[in-house]
Amino acid sequence: MIKYTLFVKSLLVFLFAINLLLGKTIEVCPNCPIQNLQSAAKEAKPGDTILIRAGIYTSSNYISDLQGTNENWIIITAKLGEEVVFRGQSTAIQLSDPAYLKISNLIFEAQTANGVNIDDGGSYRSPAYNIIIENCQWRSINATGNNDMLKMSGVDNFLIKNCTFKNGSPGGSGIDMVGCHNGIIKNCFFIDQGSNSIQNKGGTSQITIQKNKFVNGGLRSINIGGSTGLEYFRPQNAKYEAKEIFVYSNTFVGSQAPIAFVGAIDCKVVNNTIYLPTKWAIRILQENNNEGFAKCSNNSFINNIVYLDNNSSNPTMNIGPNTEPETFVFSNNLWFNKDNLNWSGPNLPVSEQNSIRNIDPLITKDTQNALSIDKNSPAKGKGMELTEPKEDINGNLFNSPRSIGAIEVNPKITNIEISENNEIKIFPNPASGFVTIENNIPNRITNRIEIYNLLGYCELVKEINNQFSKVIIDISQLSEGFYLVKVENSCNYLIIQR
Repeated sequence: MIKYTLFVKSLLVFLFAINLLLGKTIEVCPNCPIQNLQSAAKEAKPGDTILIRAGIYTSSNYISDLQGTNENWIIITAKLGEEVVFRGQSTAIQLSDPAYLKISNLIFEAQTANGVNIDDGGSYRSPAYNIIIENCQWRSINATGNNDMLKMSGVDNFLIKNCTFKNGSPGGSGIDMVGCHNGIIKNCFFIDQGSNSIQNKGGTSQITIQKNKFVNGGLRSINIGGSTGLEYFRPQNAKYEAKEIFVYSNTFVGSQAPIAFVGAIDCKVVNNTIYLPTKWAIRILQENNNEGFAKCSNNSFINNIVYLDNNSSNPTMNIGPNTEPETFVFSNNLWFNKDNLNWSGPNLPVSEQNSIRNIDPLITKDTQNALSIDKNSPAKGKGMELTEPKEDINGNLFNSPRSIGAIEVNPKITNIEISENNEIKIFPNPASGFVTIENNIPNRITNRIEIYNLLGYCELVKEINNQFSKVIIDISQLSEGFYLVKVENSCNYLIIQR
């Protein structure tokens, strides 16, 4: 039995959520005294929740200095089970200098500029920081130029999770980052994007892009770098477009070039699966040629499956001038051209260790563009041993030795238990469909269980009235996230994970 090491972090989340219960709820709805987000934000204090009720909201919301604290975040969320749509206007929400802010369960569509804009107010001396965006949707932006669904400038310490970005602007990105640092983008879905799904530029560094799915993700699904005017760099003395960008356990279907290194240094693309790109698998470019800037160099491409046809196999890689491709590392990748069984392999700029050339990895794509891999795939157990990523795109731990690609072949099933001294025992934890709750309160039969949603609006979402010492509960209708389970005066926490 493996003890679940997330316990301490989860306990901090639990304490954070208890503090949220002390804040007030500011309700927004078409018939409420407060009818738009901007007005609600003017009243919000640390620990408060702005609860938006079902409806279509067509106003633009400019919000400055909306800041919680480390102990008391501010939450903007839709009421559980209700659809909240921000439609139209140039930008739905512009947040300037926010901090300790969580946004969840909102939908954005048909904006003519950027869907949501988060920035540091024009000065990186005070960056926007500690931002969580979860379970949100961006769909069908009504723009044709360099417009982004989510634009972030000077944002540090952020998490974007379980979001969908669909039908982006032909000239823009799903997520565009200029001078952003220490962020995670995970478990998101990008479909039918324009220039990029995710762009990291202007001094952006230490970003992990993990366990996402890209379908027709644009000209460059992930643009690791770009071209930024000198005045927009954060920090100003950064001499690279992107540094330490980590692309782990993602799948890519289509796109002109799923991966582009553009003025990037010290970046890693590891354990991904690239399926039928339309022109190239990889680009190595230098678009910012200002004096003193680092050339695109010292990047790694390891443990990836690249599944091609003749459209993208000659050449597989596009290498531009003023770059240093000879400094790249290629290792343990599987390259396959389904249209040419005599294909000799990609045009790599350096020799590759442990390369697998033109052997079918036995990948299958279903009607929903989800990829799977056969248990007899030659990718099994052929990956380089690394500490990251630990999990494949499905959340399974990589075996040792690990497989090549985003999907571990025949993953081991690990029974994970959260270990703590508590009168309420919950297992399995994390859980997905059913969970067992065991009452270990001495000499007491309990009549009531309450389950509260913690990371959204702190609301009672399920209750059971039944005498029990042990009970099995269906949680399949609850969203992924953190929950508080309360039995009489004892509490424990539950993680729902899918």
